[in-house]
Amino acid sequence: MSHFSKQTILLLAAILTFSMYACKPKNTSSAVSGDAAIKAYVPPGKYDEFYNFLSGGFSGQMSVYGLPSGRLFRVIPVFSVDPEKGYGYSEETKPMLNTSHGFIPWDDLHHTELSQTNGEIDGRWIFGNANNTPRVARIDLTSFRTAEIIELPNSAGNHSSPFTTENSEYVVAGTRFSVPVDYVNGDVPINTYKQNFKGTISFISVSKEGAMNIAFQLLLPGVNFDLSHSGKGPSSGWFFFSCYNSEQANSLLEVNASQRDKDFIMAVNWKKAEEYLKAGKGVKQKVRYAHNTYDENTHTAKSEILEEVTILDAVALKDICYMIPCPKSPHGCDVDPSGEYIVGSGKLAALIPVFAFSKLQKAIADKAFEGEYEGIPVIKYEAALYGEVKKPGLGPLHTEFDGKGNAYTSFFVSSEIVKWNIKDLKVLDRAPTFYSIGHLCIPGGDTKKPNPKYVIGYNKITKDRYLPTGPELAQSAQIYDISGDKMQLINDFPTIGEPHYAQAVSADLIMKNSRKIYKIEENKNAYVTKGEKESKVVREGNKVHVYMTSIRSHFSPDNIEGVAVGDEVYFHVTNLEQDWDVPHGFAVKGAPTAELLIMPGETQTLKWVPEKTGIYPIYCTDFCSALHQEMQGYVRVSPKGSKVPISFSLGKNSTDPAEVEKK
Repeated sequence: MSHFSKQTILLLAAILTFSMYACKPKNTSSAVSGDAAIKAYVPPGKYDEFYNFLSGGFSGQMSVYGLPSGRLFRVIPVFSVDPEKGYGYSEETKPMLNTSHGFIPWDDLHHTELSQTNGEIDGRWIFGNANNTPRVARIDLTSFRTAEIIELPNSAGNHSSPFTTENSEYVVAGTRFSVPVDYVNGDVPINTYKQNFKGTISFISVSKEGAMNIAFQLLLPGVNFDLSHSGKGPSSGWFFFSCYNSEQANSLLEVNASQRDKDFIMAVNWKKAEEYLKAGKGVKQKVRYAHNTYDENTHTAKSEILEEVTILDAVALKDICYMIPCPKSPHGCDVDPSGEYIVGSGKLAALIPVFAFSKLQKAIADKAFEGEYEGIPVIKYEAALYGEVKKPGLGPLHTEFDGKGNAYTSFFVSSEIVKWNIKDLKVLDRAPTFYSIGHLCIPGGDTKKPNPKYVIGYNKITKDRYLPTGPELAQSAQIYDISGDKMQLINDFPTIGEPHYAQAVSADLIMKNSRKIYKIEENKNAYVTKGEKESKVVREGNKVHVYMTSIRSHFSPDNIEGVAVGDEVYFHVTNLEQDWDVPHGFAVKGAPTAELLIMPGETQTLKWVPEKTGIYPIYCTDFCSALHQEMQGYVRVSPKGSKVPISFSLGKNSTDPAEVEKK
């Protein structure tokens, strides 16, 4: 590997400058030309063909759109509190955001990954990663709710995540920032990076029911792991990770982590790692991490802190990991549907290397190594290389596949999607994006069985594409029809947060399993109220529990007295509705929290500590009937130490002033 040169600095500066000014590609066109509109049009009352699950980036959430219409259906709260749905505000959901650092109300969700069976999307769950405080979430696709979140010890910047194996046996998570591991003294000088900083990759096992558990972690040299994908078919049992900063820089990485012409794709034989694990080669280390689960029967989350993880030292156990040189700061790392070809995308490269799994195996068998990197064997570039796509564009990032022998790669710098043939490595087509595309997706495009109707590009910059909204503009997704030989832009839509990786799946696989209600008779929440006759208010010291029901169009009770300043008031609201799409909301004036949004048959709890005496209205926040506006009530708050007894009622109206005067 040659070292960083003045020419490389100039090239890097030129690329960055070009990326700033080359937003509008040549050959720009309008989506309204030709038959684009009819291809994207979904008539009112008709369903879209695909669900598109987008990461929300710094929003911390995941959003669900329809394809090809681009209609937004839902924002699923995952790693950030969501006042719209009460996620992270209700007593039942607060534990979902617990970590070893305490309650964390925000994160940065970068990638989505649908669960797979036999290398195909199975429609059970979708996983998301938290990039800031490292976590992986599992979202249940019957309820479109976050069902589980597991924190990752010994990790920082969980970026190359949450990609799965062919049967979702494992979800992997590679650390972006190498750091001193949690079980050693981390109070070390930053400039001791090369001695003290380590990388880790977590293998999270997933049970048939979906339960996640950190099966083991690989201890690795201190580099930055970026993205990854599982092998399939012949490469089943292997995982491939892109990594950069092989220079092990800890400052000014934009220059100092670009000194080498090549960093690495790291090939991991996870089946071999399993063998070592069974043979007792793992070392248990004391750490702390949170594991949070949401119970659909009790409608309540719980959080537990776990204190042990098993470490496999990938340097000592030589035949788990191998480094494959890859040019110019590799970013994307993708495996084609056959499992034979591994595509590395160097974000500063002007070519795309394609590695062959069969050649990789032969190189390992022949020990065709050029040496070691920090104790990991480095395979000779040519020994694993199938070929290079020449002059495809500038800044290749990510590649998806159509299952017909073609690959589609996004190019950030030249702002385009390029279609090329996997076998002969010839460029077949290119389409401009608007602008500076990051990730892209084809439904099932990272599986054995893609559904090659559309490719969707997710863009970082929109500039002149939408109405201006001040200094910050919406980011966007753009849909291209790929059913023919040439890509055709047919639609685009603004996104929530910054879209990174996204996945799409046929609507038929998801919608048939969608939950409509929670059966009230199956509600096992500790504070459920299964009928108005059971509604009540109970004082326990300074705690006041309000067992409340909601049904069109009132709460029971709706008049409450006897609450005092400083009391902890818990409104346990059960939605008695048993009809689809009839949630009720609940809010109280002055509560420094959010609303509750309670699904039919569900119980949720809002905690409120009143600070001033007075009358506090409560009301339903989600329009539920013609008399929704009448769905309201009052809570009386008396001074601290007041003798006003707890009382509650429904339908008991004010006394006539004339009657009061007679008395």
